[in-house]
Amino acid sequence: MQEIAFTMKLKKGFEQAYKKRHDEIWEELSTKLYEAGIRDYAIYLDEDSGTLFAVQRRIDGHTIDSLSALPIMKKWWAFMADIMETNPDNSPVSTSLTCVFRNYPQ
Repeated sequence: MQEIAFTMKLKKGFEQAYKKRHDEIWEELSTKLYEAGIRDYAIYLDEDSGTLFAVQRRIDGHTIDSLSALPIMKKWWAFMADIMETNPDNSPVSTSLTCVFRNYPQ
């Protein structure tokens, strides 16, 4: 299992809209994320800064990189583009994070 973390940026005033849209995530998209190898995906919000902190746990041999070509992914990005900072293709601007500490208590 592989774990990655990254940040994204939410536009000010759209905190509730972001949560609502994710509470109602499309079943087809959720299925595609699972089929690509994502087994756990959590997103946290720092309401003061609008920073979204995401953590994904992926299986070995995942196909995450192929998601960006799927019509459902492009549709989701377009759906979210009005409330997030995005790239020209509507994908969220994201910054990968490096794990600098992990503790597994015994």
